[in-house]
Amino acid sequence: MFSPDEDPTSIANRYGFNPARMPPHLRKQLQPILTKADASECLALNAIHHGDARELLPKIASNSIALSVWSPPYFVGKAYEAYLSFSGWQSLLESVIRLHFPILKPGGFLVINIADILCYKDPSIPKIMADNVMRRCQITKEQVLKAMAAHPKKNRYEIAKLLGCSEQTVDRRLNGNNIRGGKYQNQTRVKIVGGLIEEWGSKAGLFLYDRRAWVKDPCWANSRWHSLSYRSVDEFEYLYVFWKPGVTTFNRNRLTQQEWRDWGSRAVWNIPSVRSNDDHEAKYPVELVQRIVRLLSDKGETILDPFMGSGTTALASVKEKRNYIGIELERKYVKLAYKRLADAD
Repeated sequence: MFSPDEDPTSIANRYGFNPARMPPHLRKQLQPILTKADASECLALNAIHHGDARELLPKIASNSIALSVWSPPYFVGKAYEAYLSFSGWQSLLESVIRLHFPILKPGGFLVINIADILCYKDPSIPKIMADNVMRRCQITKEQVLKAMAAHPKKNRYEIAKLLGCSEQTVDRRLNGNNIRGGKYQNQTRVKIVGGLIEEWGSKAGLFLYDRRAWVKDPCWANSRWHSLSYRSVDEFEYLYVFWKPGVTTFNRNRLTQQEWRDWGSRAVWNIPSVRSNDDHEAKYPVELVQRIVRLLSDKGETILDPFMGSGTTALASVKEKRNYIGIELERKYVKLAYKRLADAD
């Protein structure tokens, strides 16, 4: 722990920053976490640790992470997030964000890459099927009614056979229902994520510092919307940047003048998506992470990713001469991340 009577230089050497430069309320907030842990008890640098982030984040040395950058599960139905309910997803992200405060350096940053619109099946929404004008079957409600009037003793199946369509089509024309799915399927809930992320960061003691937009390739292959509704396809995501109170070093030399003009000072980043997701469902580009790493950290500092996935953050950190700590829940992705690092050597 530090004492107000202790020499400021020795405090700065011991903790990597000078608590005396912090506001009084922040010194009080930081004091409980300024006990140096035994190095043998902390997660090793430049390694990807298998396990749950909620269990492993407390094992990272206090005030040691200059930058944490990650892309969490989006709760959009990917195989690796199938175990999560919506409330479970919220609890996971809120917990992981909260556990960042002790381990980030004062003045350090947390960057969360996530699509701002969250979509999931919600049983509370009325199960009303859209009327698709461009339907393949051209049988109309009037034709069904005319056939039923002409053959009052025929049932729905017989009327369908007479018209050359399915009994599902007959029911849909009469009642607006899809008897094989539409009226039984839960509808899609659309929710804005940004407010949740900001709330969780604020509760953790972090402050929203910046927000940038990553414009990627339109996700035609992943979209079920563009032919079934008026919703747009997904083609951009956000980078929410949070700041831990402390002295932040602003170093203009981290980028060239051209880089500052092209993207360092720009709110919108145009970077192509990863074209091949054959070994992981949701890779993000190395260039995206490299930009964040270069902008918000210095060489030799430590970068964290508690949802390491295929290893993109580790790869970007190595390329930019930073240390990294990775955490990944699925063992197969730990192996994949190490393979990508080995292939990059």
